Amino acid sequence: MALFPAFAEAASNKVEDSSKELDWLNNKSFQTSHAHSLHSRFLEEKESSVGREVSSAAEEKEEEEEAPKKKKKKSEKKRKKKKKHKKKSGRGSDSSGSDSETIYPSDLKREQEAERSQAAPLANRFSWLDDVQSPTGHPFCVDRKPDQANWTYKSLYRGDVARYKRKGSSSLGLDPRRQGVSWEESESNKKQKGGDKNKAADRYFSKVSRQLLRSEPAVPTLPTIPHCSDVISDRVQTSSVNPLGVYDSSTALWLQGKGQQTLDAQTGQSTVLMTRRTEEFNRQLREQPADTQLWIKFIRYQDELTSTEFGGEEEQQGGDSSERRKTSYRAVLEKKLSIAERAVDTNPGCIALQLERLRICQELWEPSALAKEWKKLVFLHPNSAPLWREYLLFTQSYFSNFTVSKVNSAYGKCLSTLSCVRDGSMVSHPALPGIEEDMLDIFTQQCHFLRQSGHSEKAISLFQAMIDFTFYKPDSVRKLSTKQQVEFFEPFWDSGEARVGEVGARGWRAWMLQQERGGWLQPNDDEEEEEDEEEVKDRSQPRGTVWLDVESSREAVHWLPWRPDKAKGQSEEDCEDPDRQVLFDDIGSSLICLTSPELQLRLLLHFLSFLGLPVDSVLSPAPCQPGLLLDSLSFLTQGNERQRPLTSYDLPDSGVSSVGHMTTLQGTRKWVGLGKQGERFVTNVFSMVQPVLPPHHRAVLSLCWMQYEKLKVLRCLCSGNKKRLRSQGKSSKRVAKRLLKEPDNRSSLVLWQEYAHLEWILGNLDEARKVFSTATSIGGTKGLNSPSLCELCQLWSQLEVEDGGGIQGGALTDVTASPAVSVLTRLAEGTSSSSQSISPVSILKARKSYEQALTASLSALDQKVRLSGLVGCFALFQYLTVGIQAANAVYSQARERMEELHPSECQVLAVQQAALLRYHNTISVFPLVTLRQMLTSALSTWPSNTPLWSIYVQVENRYHSAGRARRFFHSVTRDNKSVVPRLFAIVAEQQRKQLVDAAQRSCCHDTTLPILPENGLSNRIRGLFESTIATEMGSRSPLLWRMYMHFLVSEGKVDKATGIFYKALQNVPWAKGLYMDAVQLFPEHLQEFVDLMTEKELRLRLPLEELDILLED
Repeated sequence: MALFPAFAEAASNKVEDSSKELDWLNNKSFQTSHAHSLHSRFLEEKESSVGREVSSAAEEKEEEEEAPKKKKKKSEKKRKKKKKHKKKSGRGSDSSGSDSETIYPSDLKREQEAERSQAAPLANRFSWLDDVQSPTGHPFCVDRKPDQANWTYKSLYRGDVARYKRKGSSSLGLDPRRQGVSWEESESNKKQKGGDKNKAADRYFSKVSRQLLRSEPAVPTLPTIPHCSDVISDRVQTSSVNPLGVYDSSTALWLQGKGQQTLDAQTGQSTVLMTRRTEEFNRQLREQPADTQLWIKFIRYQDELTSTEFGGEEEQQGGDSSERRKTSYRAVLEKKLSIAERAVDTNPGCIALQLERLRICQELWEPSALAKEWKKLVFLHPNSAPLWREYLLFTQSYFSNFTVSKVNSAYGKCLSTLSCVRDGSMVSHPALPGIEEDMLDIFTQQCHFLRQSGHSEKAISLFQAMIDFTFYKPDSVRKLSTKQQVEFFEPFWDSGEARVGEVGARGWRAWMLQQERGGWLQPNDDEEEEEDEEEVKDRSQPRGTVWLDVESSREAVHWLPWRPDKAKGQSEEDCEDPDRQVLFDDIGSSLICLTSPELQLRLLLHFLSFLGLPVDSVLSPAPCQPGLLLDSLSFLTQGNERQRPLTSYDLPDSGVSSVGHMTTLQGTRKWVGLGKQGERFVTNVFSMVQPVLPPHHRAVLSLCWMQYEKLKVLRCLCSGNKKRLRSQGKSSKRVAKRLLKEPDNRSSLVLWQEYAHLEWILGNLDEARKVFSTATSIGGTKGLNSPSLCELCQLWSQLEVEDGGGIQGGALTDVTASPAVSVLTRLAEGTSSSSQSISPVSILKARKSYEQALTASLSALDQKVRLSGLVGCFALFQYLTVGIQAANAVYSQARERMEELHPSECQVLAVQQAALLRYHNTISVFPLVTLRQMLTSALSTWPSNTPLWSIYVQVENRYHSAGRARRFFHSVTRDNKSVVPRLFAIVAEQQRKQLVDAAQRSCCHDTTLPILPENGLSNRIRGLFESTIATEMGSRSPLLWRMYMHFLVSEGKVDKATGIFYKALQNVPWAKGLYMDAVQLFPEHLQEFVDLMTEKELRLRLPLEELDILLED
């Protein structure tokens, strides 16, 4: 065959006898058809590379226009590359000549026509099927242009978009003969650097992006560990102490006053654990996208990642760590927001995820945008009470748009909407379970909001209307909807008829019946009005002090709504202060229907607690977040009475001020109760409501009344005013005897117990013992089977122990002669107590009876029986007869068995146990570790128990080593959102600072120290305040902000205290006590604060114009 096979036929025509002359050029193994097939294959490969060459040519053209100086170098490189490409292309490309180019088009055209006849090709641009002239069997279109929107919108998961680049131009599938996957960067991309306009955006793993991440703080995805050698070498090179670089790394660090840095292995392990946890979260969320709690955990897990990231950076960054932390905190918030939005998109009906999203948005969005989002959310979910509660809290805290009337109308809108849902009027949304209970809690929260903003008249009117609307509803309107019932109630409210708590009140039902008969005449009440005492007692005092005194005194006197006295011919125009009148429009939308007797009782107990009466926390739980209502320092200092170490926790202080006691943080109460007018109001409420209640509910109200009288006596006792104590004791005993004379209360051991305790507090010990003895005889022979009798004997024996009977200096004298042991032994025997001494045998029998009764009671915990009295009696009996270890064992056994089924009873036992251990620790030598372990275990379980925290702070502050207490406070506050442990942590540090300051002053007896040396406690206390107000519940606690202001002023930092006041306004603008504290601490800004109160519509009882008139007179 010829050397050029493609022209073998032409050569044979010209030279017939070529085999003889050019035989050495023939290739017999190569056929002529092979040349055509190889040539066509080469041209196909060349065609596939045309698209890439055109795009590269366009890019090169732009490069030539932008950079003409580099044109020669680039062209030389292109030539070299073309040469390399030709060497790789193979034999067929080298052997192709110019003649073959002339032959190729016709051959290619014939092959293409043959392929078209076999199968129609896929079009490369879009066209309508109707426009195609010859419809094909496969009407598809090949779109080789990538869709960049896949990266922008959330239509695809990011893992679905390929990161690699493929060889070839095919769009669907891979042809293994012609295409392959290129996992490495191509040659053309490697030569492209910055400055190319058409180049795609850099990915996050490129060098440019990594340099950008290093230069600017970014979102910490995972904690990074810098290599110790890198850190040390950098510091050595840039250090000013080593300008020549002659010192090694350790010497340079020593000259800088820094130690050798070592890589912590634990940090590396934590990084691996974080990575694994993140991967586990992602896997679980892909498998279970409907798990809302998992989404919330993942959102909050981002904070843990951030803390891990910045935990190791503070030492490295130094002063820049705080700025970096603030910048990255916002970035983390945006990351959490993106996760929350993805979770909400996946679970659009979940309220918890919606609330979590809005909590994150609260720190990112503008208040106006956030308000619109809240309104949209409550419109979409009008039947969700938790959502409404959070919306109302946001409305209260939204300072720029806050006024009392707007928030009050928001409460009315919420309750009226929930009433429509409850009645079934709103067909689109069904009523959720527990809606009545939620409505009652929101109603009570509204009343406390009005009290804290100074509008106590509106709050009292709300409770008056609700009691009439609930207990005195006519039978003819009971089946109507709530809205229709309110319309019938309005004429009664506007009629001027006496309301609940007023003299001559008969109720809504009696008024409607009498209206049908023609109405009744208003009786003339010849009541002597209290003479108005002079309001300004000392005109020489500063203007701000006079304003505070008059404002607080008017609050204490005028908390009841003003009503015109028709007997004196008064009308609504005769009221000097129009804000003392309450219109129906202010309260009508907040009236709700309560059908459950338990909820009706809870409404009454909320009202009594609002008036300042002690109520059972089990029957009347807190209506909302406890931190919202805290505005009194009394609950932080309770239990300090040394005369009553065992019984001082019977009436725990709630920390919520009663109505009429709006004053400064450290101000004193004007009265021990509610004043003459207020006490008459309470008496009228009891006398009107008790007849319509069932007997067991009447007993609860009677107990509240008796405990209220005892509380007033205790306040008089603490004040040290003997004259007031004597008069209050007489009136309280009169009320107690009147209650005990009622038929339902004559056999009530609980009331007899309270009356005996009242006599004991007043100092009438013999009279109290007689009352106790009478009560035990009423109890009969029930003995340990009666919870009420056990509680009575427990109180009696505790009072005897406090009085010193049977124990002298911690040593048992004669057990058989102890009055407390005698009381407890008679209880076990089932006999009434007598003055006769007991025998040792009876003590042994009593211990056996206690053990059997306790075992039987703990084995039947399913029954709702009060066991605190039985356990307390047995523990005290063991303490008096055996020792403190035996008593502690009784408490521990009972708490271990009761913790799950009876948590409230278990808390009572924990307080009793702590009080007994502390009492024994004060009178004898006893290791403190038992009491400390008991308190820490109990407080870890119930971190909001104020009596336990009070005991813990008193115990720990007796010792100068504060590290243990600080670590415990940190462990509790880290895992709990409640504001109570944080407040006690602050109080503990403040008390410790007072001790240290007093010790430093006592060192110099001759001269007083003008400025105490800094000991670090001030900064620690400020840090505790700052960390607490950074929490959600702490930022909404008025008490916390007021304590912070007073602390800063006491430290002499008035400017910072002013800044804290304005910061507090952004979170608790409704708290009038905050403004009154500001007037006391910054009296020069009185005009500004009063104007602010007027703008926000807080209750202002003494305008400054009236103050000027009073001062002139």
